Amino acid sequence: MPIEGVEANMDLVDGAGERYVVGVDFGTLSGRALVVRVGDGAELGTAVHEYRDGVISAALPGGRPLPPDWALQNPEDYRDVLRHAVPAAVSAAGVDPAAIVGIGVDFTACTVLPTFADGTPLCEDPELRNRPHSWVKLWKHHAAQPHADRINALAHERAEPWIGRYGGKLSAEWQFAKGLQILAEDPEVYHRTERFIEAADWIVWQLSGTETRNVCTAGYKGVRQDGRYPSEGFLTALNPDFGDFVAKLDGPLMPLGARAGVLTARAAAWTGLPEGIAVAAGNVDAHVTAAAARAVEPGRLVAIMGTSTCHVVNGTHLAEVAGMCGVVDGGISPGAWGYEAGQSGVGDIFGWFVEHAAPAGVASHERLTELAARQPVGAHGLVALDWWNGNRSLLVNHDLSGMIVGMTLATRPEDIYRALLESTAYGTRMIIEAFVEAGVAVNDLVIAGGLASNELLMQIYADVTNRPLNMIASAQGPALGSAIHAAVAAGEYPSIHEASRAMGRVHEAVYRPDPGRARVYDALYAEYRTLHDHFGRGGDDVMLRLRAIRNAAVGTTTTTTATHQATLEVVA
Repeated sequence: MPIEGVEANMDLVDGAGERYVVGVDFGTLSGRALVVRVGDGAELGTAVHEYRDGVISAALPGGRPLPPDWALQNPEDYRDVLRHAVPAAVSAAGVDPAAIVGIGVDFTACTVLPTFADGTPLCEDPELRNRPHSWVKLWKHHAAQPHADRINALAHERAEPWIGRYGGKLSAEWQFAKGLQILAEDPEVYHRTERFIEAADWIVWQLSGTETRNVCTAGYKGVRQDGRYPSEGFLTALNPDFGDFVAKLDGPLMPLGARAGVLTARAAAWTGLPEGIAVAAGNVDAHVTAAAARAVEPGRLVAIMGTSTCHVVNGTHLAEVAGMCGVVDGGISPGAWGYEAGQSGVGDIFGWFVEHAAPAGVASHERLTELAARQPVGAHGLVALDWWNGNRSLLVNHDLSGMIVGMTLATRPEDIYRALLESTAYGTRMIIEAFVEAGVAVNDLVIAGGLASNELLMQIYADVTNRPLNMIASAQGPALGSAIHAAVAAGEYPSIHEASRAMGRVHEAVYRPDPGRARVYDALYAEYRTLHDHFGRGGDDVMLRLRAIRNAAVGTTTTTTATHQATLEVVA
């Protein structure tokens, strides 16, 4: 089977006595493997494997239609990354597999799946395969929003001590909302679920044969604070049958960089790696990138920009930041409080416009960027809200939707495209200001992810935030970060801090703000904030009303289609 995107660095020669690690980054649409030299972080070979089923949002592979706001995945796609991308990356690197001493993985999050006690996904049981709730729920599965609303309301009513650690609201993307949705909509699947596990921990289980939980996902996505999860009393108040949910989540907890186990014979056969090498504890794609960006010290915020953006920064002390995704002790690196925020749609927004709204002749990112770059700041007369996939931070509401204000008959596609680029920069500025106002220092920014290659977008971010942008010196930030953690798990470095200094790389102050453009963006940002607060903080709930009307209409269509499908199955 051909491997997409195999790359090798032929200038680097395999030296006698050198040791290597593999980092595997599981993204939204594909998985990437990267072979890295332990001594200096040199990237020797990489390969990408596209998921066969991708994002399952319209219907299950068997044809059963899905309601609005669903996003599922097939766990077999993840195993295929191990079977195809890892051996291809090792081959491209030209190193002796016997010299590879460890493997680390990272995942999108909260991407979570129900399994049996032995780790077998419920969707692989023939009896359950046609049940949507038996499949992996991808991070951007947003159909659990009503359940998140109930969790948040009850947490404030009971003054639960952990709710402030999540900015006052748990996201619909996180484990508890998704678990409660399963119980409410398919109790049988819920009760047959013996483990409800982040994909990052599940793939480590597949590699090592050992079930573990990493402190990152347990804290940010599983509401584990101060050594415990939400109480059974809180869970049963949500639903009398929800009291056992923590038992499905809980498992041996591993700090980041720890050795979760060793590679099994089965996983060695998949990957072509030596049996018995170290398998690092799982991690989240954004958080693991901090090590690759030399950003494990407090005050350096990393923005990992792709289909969505995740913002992570270490702090010296505990603070509760309104609207944040969470703060976790050791959540990014041991010895610091790790803060996370994010935007649910960034690259996805730009991609939507190119694919569905841009006219022929300009329907490419390259052409639209070229045209948009010619404009002075503010020349298009537009302000957009970046909520096309809901709002993760600061409002934590995935029922919100996008908006563009100021369009006229003179508006052109490049105007809209630039306004969308700018809207995501405004959203990032909101997040930075919230951190700073709460006393969490943001001294500088490091940009990572696929969108870092767009020079116009990067300059817009520098001008809007009025901060210089440092750029990670790797095109594979998460995979490199996972490799760094693998080196620590293999005992090659005593800590993530030492490994990051030796193996991570960053280019300093690549983009600097222009004072004149920054002043104009200050005025436009003020208009963005006005719209943000009006439509996001109760001034007018028109977006929520429109979504309810849409869901009712689409739900009727889905129900009719499902009934028709069921009839056909009975007849067959």
